[in-house]
Amino acid sequence: MNVEIKTWLYDILKAIDEIESFFSDIPRDFNTYQKDTKTKRAVERNIEIIGEAMSRIFHSDDPIELSNSRKIVDTRNRIIHGYDTVSDEIIWAIMIKHLPILKAEIEKIISKERI
Repeated sequence: MNVEIKTWLYDILKAIDEIESFFSDIPRDFNTYQKDTKTKRAVERNIEIIGEAMSRIFHSDDPIELSNSRKIVDTRNRIIHGYDTVSDEIIWAIMIKHLPILKAEIEKIISKERI
């Protein structure tokens, strides 16, 4: 795996870790999330970062397969270009359902590279 792809994978992990850290001192609850504009915007920003890194991986010479990566890139585009149509429910679902899977996949890929 080339250095750029590794860098982008680590960027994704860092963004996921940052999202997780937002809930270290507040409940991991949708209603709490929905009322907290700062946390919502911070989560959205990190999903933008994840989507951009995914997009770069797609367009690299050595792309790797990751679950729901196309949807995450599409969500990034929606947040940036259709900011007024961003759904809290969709962002929450990505955060709760898809990011843990993505994190595990990336950690597995990176651990194989270290061997």
